[in-house]
Amino acid sequence: MKRIMTQLLNLPEVVVESSLQEGQVLILSVGKKEKSALCPYCGQKSEHLHQNQRCLVKDLPMGDKEVILNVNRQRFKCKKCRKTFNEKLDFLGVRKRYTYRYAEYIIKQVISSNVSNVARNNGLTNEEVISMVEDVAKNMMPIDVKHLRRLGIDEISLVKGLLKFIVVLVDIDSGKLIGLVKERKQIEIEKAMKKLGDKILEQIEEVSIDMTGNYKSLVYKICPNAVVTVDRFHVIKIVHEELNGARIAEKKIASELNAPEREKVFESLKGNKFPILKAENKLTEKQKDKLDKIREASPIIAIMHSLKEDFHNLFEDNKNVGTGMLGLMDWLKKAEPYYQKSVQTIKRWFGEIFGYFERRITSGVVEGINNKLKLIKRSGFGFRNFRNFEIRALLSWHYPINLAR
Repeated sequence: MKRIMTQLLNLPEVVVESSLQEGQVLILSVGKKEKSALCPYCGQKSEHLHQNQRCLVKDLPMGDKEVILNVNRQRFKCKKCRKTFNEKLDFLGVRKRYTYRYAEYIIKQVISSNVSNVARNNGLTNEEVISMVEDVAKNMMPIDVKHLRRLGIDEISLVKGLLKFIVVLVDIDSGKLIGLVKERKQIEIEKAMKKLGDKILEQIEEVSIDMTGNYKSLVYKICPNAVVTVDRFHVIKIVHEELNGARIAEKKIASELNAPEREKVFESLKGNKFPILKAENKLTEKQKDKLDKIREASPIIAIMHSLKEDFHNLFEDNKNVGTGMLGLMDWLKKAEPYYQKSVQTIKRWFGEIFGYFERRITSGVVEGINNKLKLIKRSGFGFRNFRNFEIRALLSWHYPINLAR
């Protein structure tokens, strides 16, 4: 029976000495096979047992049974240096009430759920689960960024409706989150980035950002060898916003002019911006029909939509730096009467936007990570504590590895 239980337990160099079942709880008394240990002070092997110390720790469940290990941590006395010491247990940390593998089992649940649910489902307190998460975080920080060459910077809202934004730092080449900053103040971002170290900051070659002045000036300040690029996603976004603003304005004008048929067309767009904003070649037949009606009702929207399509194609079709730059300059001239705000913004950021045609760097990876961060927020029923959110987020990209050890 002891041999079978030892095999089922499957902890290397550990044997089950006895077992006891109390309801749904299985208590296994265990110890190491080896009855000797190396002295950590002088390196001498010692077989002189000084004391047996028992402790109860949680381990992985067996079927529907909770497993508690009654661990015998032997204490030896070295004959050479006369010092006493505890044997090292590869499956258990010092003064921990759970095995490494049990902590890993809990952490994997936390990643896809939240602390309260995991605690309740496993008969733990919230504090016990948080303790395991914190232990892993200590081993995980700082994140290894020695290969960082292309950095993405963006932001998301931590608490919806409270305008509490945090900054997201991403290694674009590895596709992994490497850090979060609790505020989007330049001083906080600079502090977080400087933790990467001067060597890493100097080796960064490209930084992809949105069109926020805070990031641009900061990157030039602390990343001396980096070029700043604005991803096409953010550039197209401002064009979309201005086009949608024109749609809303046209709808309001139609209402004020008592043009019922025209108003009817724009009313049909309520809650659905796809016909105007989505690439025309990706529209369904029904959406194309709706778009035709809109263009017929509003010549302004028809022109702006055509310019929007040209802008999309500019980034899709121009693989050459020279034609890309000429195409962008030509578009700015044609679009200025209709997209005044967008044109002014693009002119201010022309160098960084032009960088896209040179390097084709994209923040698609960053946007994908932002979407995953939003899922983490929802699964955790929102986060008000930045530290908790940071740990949960980093675990999602840098686990599973042996971080619980």
